[in-house]
Amino acid sequence: MPRRSSEKIDSSKRLGAARADAGGEMTPDPPPYGLIALGIIRGRLTPFLGAGVNLFGRARGEWRIGDNRFPDGSELAGYLAQTFEFEDHRSDLLRVSQYVVLRAGADPLYEELHDIFSCACAPNDVHRFLAEIPELMRVQGLPPSYQLVVTTNYDSSLETAFHDAGEEVDLFYYRSEKDRRGRFWHRHPDGTDEPVDNPNEHEPELLEHRTAILKIHGDVHPEDPTRDSYVITEDDYIDYLAHTDISDLLPKTLKARMTRSHFLFLGYSLRDWNLRAFLHKLWSERKLGSQSWAIQLKPDQLEQELWGNRGVRIHNVRLEDFMEPFRKTLEERLWAAAARTSAATPAK
Repeated sequence: MPRRSSEKIDSSKRLGAARADAGGEMTPDPPPYGLIALGIIRGRLTPFLGAGVNLFGRARGEWRIGDNRFPDGSELAGYLAQTFEFEDHRSDLLRVSQYVVLRAGADPLYEELHDIFSCACAPNDVHRFLAEIPELMRVQGLPPSYQLVVTTNYDSSLETAFHDAGEEVDLFYYRSEKDRRGRFWHRHPDGTDEPVDNPNEHEPELLEHRTAILKIHGDVHPEDPTRDSYVITEDDYIDYLAHTDISDLLPKTLKARMTRSHFLFLGYSLRDWNLRAFLHKLWSERKLGSQSWAIQLKPDQLEQELWGNRGVRIHNVRLEDFMEPFRKTLEERLWAAAARTSAATPAK
């Protein structure tokens, strides 16, 4: 028999989404927890994690280097601006990083980034929840629908969470290269790395046996800083976007998953043009009628209009207030799916 959570879903925690009244104020509209959970169960939902996920459970501005946490984008920009004495645009990470390279060179910037992101920091509840999903399905007697999790973060929080949960992952990360165009690399569960030289033929069985993590803006390698890669300066993004379509560098299996998935954006401001650029081709190839969602507190009118035109509904809710009712909904849906499977299985 399936195992059912004893807790009922507290509908009072289902906070509002991004609907503006005539005066421009946001009014409550519950996130579609059930639809999002169904997407996970059926393997048709791709989470995207931005730097705002690192603010889970704390306020912006509390981060300090060495305090066993990772910064969000504005905190990182502020730290670099202070370290390299740049007073303008202190919250603009691309502009600050570009200044550092022009003033001091790329090596000092990379050294600072390595010191920050090679920290053995503990994952937060968002990372751990995603890592627990395969086991939540196994507990109910269901075969796991292994996820593709996409992130623009450099840190290893996701990998650590999956490791702690006893789950193997295939890690893909973008690596810029001086003598040729950048490409994605594949880090296998045994720790070996190989370039994705032929995306159309690279391991077609991906996502059948384990989760895949896709780091589209680079990766830190804690043991070997020479293998770090960061898309972080204005010039980096120009080079990154100079490709006709960066998504064509992905293994065919991963790109196919994204083109037929709902997207769930966590920790993003959806005005981030760098993310929009990566998604541009994917939007055009996705099937019609595939709704996506973003959890973002206090989106502005431009964000709502930009992403509403792309089929993304922004829900005006704190990430902390989203996660608990969503977890309960997923557990309830898994129990119901297991009950249906049990009822449909003939008795022996």
